[in-house]
Amino acid sequence: MTLGEAFEPALSAAKVGEEWAWSVLYRHLAGPVTGYLRGHGAPDYEDLASETFLQVAKGIHSFEGDEAAFRSWVFVIAHRRLIDARRKTFRRPAMAGSLADEADPDRLQGGDVEEDAMARLNSEGVQAALAPLTGDQRDVILLRVIAGQSVAETAKILGKSDGAVRVLQHRAIEALRRGAEGQA
Repeated sequence: MTLGEAFEPALSAAKVGEEWAWSVLYRHLAGPVTGYLRGHGAPDYEDLASETFLQVAKGIHSFEGDEAAFRSWVFVIAHRRLIDARRKTFRRPAMAGSLADEADPDRLQGGDVEEDAMARLNSEGVQAALAPLTGDQRDVILLRVIAGQSVAETAKILGKSDGAVRVLQHRAIEALRRGAEGQA
């Protein structure tokens, strides 16, 4: 799941604003970033993913490193956007039927009900599966499994040691196994 030799040319071209390069980088990372945010139960995970890539676009000129470092850098940004969104949510709880909801053009026009329902089911299924995990365990599982990050990359993103990530992953897998056995 890497770009390999195509990464360096794509990064260089993205730094000078080449549209094809942005498409390559976005297609490569959008799914894992969105999955990571969705796995955390972010209500507006697509918006957060967009904010993440906007921040990537703003800061790409200063990025130096290989493909693994780039992936880690993108996930650090996504993780920070998630934390910011949670802080914002706690400061301003949503109100049902608020004027903001009524002014939202997507809500007025409707959307793809089937797509919305499937996204909600998938999100609820992931949330239910991850429910027995602590926040740190959930972070590790989402970064390692959904985002495909290495132990070292996950440690860097979360600001933890490699050993701490391994322990969290082991404990998370054990908790998930116990939960699966309890449902069988």
